[in-house]
This record gives sequence, structure tokens and C-alpha cells, in this order.
Amino acid sequence: MTTTPLLGKTVVVTGASSGIGLHTATGLARLGAAVALVARDRAKGEAALAEARRVSGGGAASLFLADLGALAEVRHLAVELLATLPRIDVLVNNAGAMHATRKVSADGYELTFAVNHLAPFLLTRLLLPRLRASAPARVVTVSSEAHRMGPLDPDDLQAERRYSAMRAYGRSKLANVLFSNALARREAGTRVTSNSLHPGTVATGFGRNDPGWFRVLVTLGRPFLATPEQGARTPIYVASSPEVAGVTGRYFKDRRAIAPARFALDEGVQERLWELSERLVA
Repeated sequence: MTTTPLLGKTVVVTGASSGIGLHTATGLARLGAAVALVARDRAKGEAALAEARRVSGGGAASLFLADLGALAEVRHLAVELLATLPRIDVLVNNAGAMHATRKVSADGYELTFAVNHLAPFLLTRLLLPRLRASAPARVVTVSSEAHRMGPLDPDDLQAERRYSAMRAYGRSKLANVLFSNALARREAGTRVTSNSLHPGTVATGFGRNDPGWFRVLVTLGRPFLATPEQGARTPIYVASSPEVAGVTGRYFKDRRAIAPARFALDEGVQERLWELSERLVA
């Protein structure tokens, strides 16, 4: 029995310099995948790259730098990935953010929504031709149980009426599920699958750059949260397991498919979000 089932496969992981992304990238490298790690910070990215190379089961590892809060950098990242990687077998949209106060991206969009939804939406669309050419291929989008907080308001995607960190985060994570399901429907017949998942409530770096009170709340809750290693188990499973081959349009938790919130399955909302997202990234 092979211990490197992903040998010969190329996997792109965003947000790969720390937390769930780092452990997902190194876990997939351990399975033999050639892992392309996407990071914002060069020093952290190089440390993650060294770790991926150390644990590699025979695959290569490479580093790509991009601030996913800026659409221009997402486009540049896609150009670099396409120029460098002859094939892409798996794309793991993992990078995420949450902010205590409302912030805007370089493009003027609410930052949590920009990083958590618009960036993976645009990156996936730009990489789709390579994914199709490499099929069977998988798009794995890391969402959260926070998507259950409430239905999406397409008329206030930028949280301009009122803002709270958890509402903004939950809205972006719902957008992940809506996008993933819409993509699965669009890619039917191409052998490119699209699934979303909840990694667990994990102790990550969220809140480090926000006001003191927010950092304190995050720190106090940390002992009760899962470790990033535990959080990476479901992304690794959905990205690599033979049990998930051909499975598409599903939402996973604890390495099994479960039903997402009812409003995440609304195809009308999925389509409206897709159309609005296309306009925002144009």
C-alpha cells in the first residue's frame, strides 16, 4: 500500500504560512503532493516552505507571495501559478480573515468579505482552465459553521449598514458555501469537483492585529479550541481521500458530508451572489 497517494499531484493551498493552512499544506506534502504554498508574509512563508519540504513524501514544494485582500495581487498570483505549474490537481481555498472593526480592502470592499470570498472566487475562476485540463481535479473551500448565523443579504455585502466581526465573518463563510455549490453545478461533467467544509473551531492567528479587547477575547477562548493540526484533518481528507473522488457540491464536517444551512442551498441566492461577485472583481 502506497504511503504517498498524492505523488505526481500538484496542490495549491492559500493561507499556507500558519494555522490550518500550514498544517493542510504540510499534511498534503507528506502524502507526496507537490504543494504550492500561498502566503502574504515572506518570512512566514519561507518557514512554511522549509517545513513542507522537510516532511515531503517525495513531492516538491514552492512558495508564492500575495496579499489576497487586493484583487490585483490575486490576478498576479494566478498568472504566476499558471506560468509555473503545468498542472493543478487540487486548489484549497483556505486563506481567511476576521476583523473587530470594519476595514476596507485596496479595492474599497469590506476586508473580511474581500479576503474570505472575493479572493477565492476570483482565484478559482482564473485557475479553472488548468484545473479542467488536469481533471479529475478538486476545489476545496474552507468555510465554517459560522455560515449558519443567518441568510445572506445581497444588498449589503459590504456591511455598510451595520458591522460586527462575527456577522461579517459568518456572511463571508456563507458566501463560501454558496460559491462552492454554485461552482459544483457549473462544473458538472468536467470532472472538477467543488466542496466546502468546516475545519472545526480552531485556535488560529485571528485577532492579532485588532484592538486589545478583541485580542483578549480571542486569547481567553483559545484553550477551548481545537489545534490547527486537528483543524487540518478535514481539509486534507476532502483534498485527498479516494472516498471523496467524484463527490461534489457537498459540505463536510469531521471528515463526513453533512447538510449545510438550508439557506446555503438556495440556488437563486447562489446565482445572485455569483453575478454580484463577477461585477465586484471585474
